[in-house]
Amino acid sequence: MRPLHVTLLLCAAEVLGLAGLATFASLLPFFMQAWSLTNTQAGWLSAIYYAAYVVMVPVLTAVTDRRDARNILLISLLVGALASLGFAWGAQGFWSALVLRFLAGVSLAGIYMPGLKLLSDHTEGPGQSRYVSFYTASFSLGTSLSYFMAGEVYAALDWRWAFGAAGLLTLAGALLVWLWIPAGRTFAPDAPRTDQITLGAVLRNRHAMAFILAYAAHMWELFSMRAWMVAFLEYSRRLQPTGMFDWSPTQVVALINLIGLPASIGGNELCRRFGRKKVLVRIMAASALMSAGIGFAAPLPYAMVVALGLLYGVFVLGDSASLTAGAVANAPPGGRGATLAVHSTLGFGAAFLGPLAAGILMDFLQGNTGLAWGAAFISMGAGCALGPLALTLLKEEKNVRS
Repeated sequence: MRPLHVTLLLCAAEVLGLAGLATFASLLPFFMQAWSLTNTQAGWLSAIYYAAYVVMVPVLTAVTDRRDARNILLISLLVGALASLGFAWGAQGFWSALVLRFLAGVSLAGIYMPGLKLLSDHTEGPGQSRYVSFYTASFSLGTSLSYFMAGEVYAALDWRWAFGAAGLLTLAGALLVWLWIPAGRTFAPDAPRTDQITLGAVLRNRHAMAFILAYAAHMWELFSMRAWMVAFLEYSRRLQPTGMFDWSPTQVVALINLIGLPASIGGNELCRRFGRKKVLVRIMAASALMSAGIGFAAPLPYAMVVALGLLYGVFVLGDSASLTAGAVANAPPGGRGATLAVHSTLGFGAAFLGPLAAGILMDFLQGNTGLAWGAAFISMGAGCALGPLALTLLKEEKNVRS
């Protein structure tokens, strides 16, 4: 099968598999009221998803060097469908939701990076970074679908139907993988190396680790924004006069993430032309600066808040594809799965800590206030600001065509 065809199929499976990613974040204002959640509890329910990811991704991704990534992807999609359907039928409050959110995070660990490993197995050559950028950018498309569908189904029916619909789409993703996606590449079980040695080689690889550490900084900001942006926009709406421009927060955040698809692909193309380090430092610096200010923008006219959010989405997602492509391109021989395991573990470790830190900070500053929201977004941007520091490990590149 041609690389482009495999890429498109895997992107479709990824989008379907992410149908439940943002369902909880989309409905966060409802759950905070219905279940009387504190900001810290809400932060935990957002963060536990990524904690589960961090626990499982080193195993599920590193093992793809020796086991078929297709099988891992298929099983993980089925687990994700079970988690969403289980939330629809069984979530009753904080503790039951915490367990089901953990299970959903386990599913994500076996979908995103093993899917990327499977794609990289079928797209060797100078165009690989472009195919990788399509795949990583599709994460934004899947996230947009999740936000939009959750908001619309909730408005038409209720929250249980929103989670049920996500579960059914994830099942469709499993069916697509089972029917059409070919097996991945593996190394013989008796190959003269161990996963531990490969992981050590990754940690000693200065260039790969530069991208991995910058990716962690990016993920701190990105997933904090995804966890809290709907609630922030809902707060801004309540400050507006009646009869003003009123676009639902889930629609806005869906569009923010949808903009991330061309932004991520475009960012990678700029990196291919001008050098990854030069472009990434500028994108991450701009994103951190925007994050430091947007939290204080809630009292502005809602149309302006939405416009700022859309612009913020361009920067916060503009570096995603190239950071991952850089890690893949600099993986040691035979250690691509291990490289992606380290990449994803540190990245989603930061994705776990970022939303939780924002929630704790907001509770410390007395909850749903302008100061609390401003501080929360500053904390998001502060994480991203560490990305350019990590990229100092790289030599300046004139041109990157990979």
